[in-house]
Amino acid sequence: MSRTRLPAFFAVLFASVLVLMPARAQTFTVTSPDGANEVAFTLRDGVPYYTVARFGRPLVTPSRMGFVLRDAPPLDRNFTVAASAETSFDETWTQPWGEKKDIRNHYRELRIDLETRDEAPRRMAVVFRVFDDGVGFRYEWPEQPNLDAFEIMDEVTEFTLAGDPEAWWIPAFRRNRYEYRYTKSPTTAIDTVHTPVTFETADGLFMSLHEAALTDFSSMALRRTGGTTLKAELFPWSDGVKVKARAPHVSPWRTLQIADDAGGLITSYLILNLNEPNRLGDVSWVKPGKYVGIWWEMHLGLKTWASGPKHGATTERAKQYIDFAARHGFDGVLVEGWNVGWDGDWTQNGDKFRFTTPYPDFDIEALSRYAAERGVSLIGHHETGAGVENYERQMEDAFAYYEKLGIHIVKTGYVGWGNTSIFRTGADGKKHGEWHHGQYMVRHYRKVIEAAARHHIMLDVHEPIKDTGIRRTYPNMMTREGARGQEYNATWGDGNTPAYTTILPFTRLLAGPFDFTPGIFHLEDDGTEPMNKVPTTLAKQLALYVVIYSPLQMAADLPENYEEHPDAFRFIEDVPTDWEDTRVLHARIGDYVTIVRKERGGEDWFLGSITDEWGRVLRAPLSFLDPDRKYVAEIYRDGPKADWRTNRMDLDITQALVDQATVFTLRLAPGGGQAVRFRPASDEEARSLPSYRE
Repeated sequence: MSRTRLPAFFAVLFASVLVLMPARAQTFTVTSPDGANEVAFTLRDGVPYYTVARFGRPLVTPSRMGFVLRDAPPLDRNFTVAASAETSFDETWTQPWGEKKDIRNHYRELRIDLETRDEAPRRMAVVFRVFDDGVGFRYEWPEQPNLDAFEIMDEVTEFTLAGDPEAWWIPAFRRNRYEYRYTKSPTTAIDTVHTPVTFETADGLFMSLHEAALTDFSSMALRRTGGTTLKAELFPWSDGVKVKARAPHVSPWRTLQIADDAGGLITSYLILNLNEPNRLGDVSWVKPGKYVGIWWEMHLGLKTWASGPKHGATTERAKQYIDFAARHGFDGVLVEGWNVGWDGDWTQNGDKFRFTTPYPDFDIEALSRYAAERGVSLIGHHETGAGVENYERQMEDAFAYYEKLGIHIVKTGYVGWGNTSIFRTGADGKKHGEWHHGQYMVRHYRKVIEAAARHHIMLDVHEPIKDTGIRRTYPNMMTREGARGQEYNATWGDGNTPAYTTILPFTRLLAGPFDFTPGIFHLEDDGTEPMNKVPTTLAKQLALYVVIYSPLQMAADLPENYEEHPDAFRFIEDVPTDWEDTRVLHARIGDYVTIVRKERGGEDWFLGSITDEWGRVLRAPLSFLDPDRKYVAEIYRDGPKADWRTNRMDLDITQALVDQATVFTLRLAPGGGQAVRFRPASDEEARSLPSYRE
């Protein structure tokens, strides 16, 4: 070949490659509104892949997508792109209750319509929504002639993370649902984990993987398949099928929240934004609040759920709680163990519970009237013992019974031991064990939400399916457990560590509100009650009301213990459960966190700051306060000798004047915290109170 003909040859060759590339690899990109986050979707030899980058820095390297079906060719290969479209969306919507009143929902969307190259082609769409704070994507199966009913045996979706970021995680497919301590490790040390799972990259970027809008699907865990590749792992039915569906159908959104600092994860509302708006219409009956209850004394062994001489749920004891709640402005009184079914090993006998039949020593109708006369409401309790079929048979009548009594909040529970402790009766008449987290239970929990809504009842679900933001669509789904709560610090538990609550805001709480049940005041062994294992100072117990968000917050200790410390108890009386705004002042996962929140419809701000087992001093500029205004800082802080190991009760309470220019000093004892209420100062207080000094 002559030298003069080389350019012409390569020009023809390059043109040929361009012609061939669409058949082998097609790439589509979409960026976030601020241009920082970019998703690229590629169809390579018919196989779908995606990547995620921030400012050009890879976060998720090429990762496969798709599904394996039962008795049908898979939907993870042999595709062509039938169509694509990019759109944008921008709105601000108002939460009826929440950690922030007004939320901006701003994203760019890329939709890829795929079609298989079969004799009977099938269609599946992949939809990406790219926000300034992360990415969500889901799969859609439209109504079509060649795909009607189908069964998913595996989800191929991968998240191949760049580098080897540090991860905070709890194990999945274990006996005790979500109730484990968090492990911190490199991604390459992960096995199979629940979401949310949170990561910190080597250069200080933070990410969290989870899902949004989980509806009629199995929930997703993540299994490491090699290196830093995490693959979607769906919880199966007892017959091995992961998801049973019929087109049209959609998957939940797979989510990746991204933040330049750890606090940015806390103030990301991406998961809520990926859920549908409120379907319930007028939800003025849905109201946040605080409650006390007959609960902690059972965990201490002072009382029992079962009937007998130590029965906790008696008419007399409930009246004491109602009177206490009325005196201190609480909205409700939870009573556990009121209904027939608790005798014997109730964790193994869920079919024995009766949800409209009280024990003889609990007059629920008289107590409902007694509470209403004092401006308080009973909070109902439905522990199922994992007997889901028994509960579903009674559920409608049980909610109607509560509605008749004026009870509008119900706490549910699903305690059952074993990997698949939910049993359903199959078409063969036999009992089949199902996962708490599989599609069967996802359907059940939704039935409960919808049934409760028909009777204007709010829900607090323990042993739940994980939160995926569905509270936006069903605002009566208020709060959940879904992690190790305060009960693990009772006499029977193995105790949470001082660092545990400094991890929760960056992991479990990214999914949604958590009924942790803070507020234990009896922290030292004086011989008056069995000793608990609460690993905090008293100031930290107060700070948790701000740090751990829940629209329903419990003051979990016994009324007698609060009455011994009225000055400290005042913070629990004052702190709201519904917020206008939330900001994060300090954030280091597993070490410390400081959060401030402004009460909805008011002018007060509340601060909660907590640390792990190490004491530390943090500086907090009060720039969030309104300018040209003086505030009274009501300060509840660790005393000079406070320490979670030796002196948990040392607490200083003081007041001082502050303003927007003040830099606040937070001295946190080992295992300690600080809680502060900032309220506008009266003219008299502005003249008489001392200004804040470090």
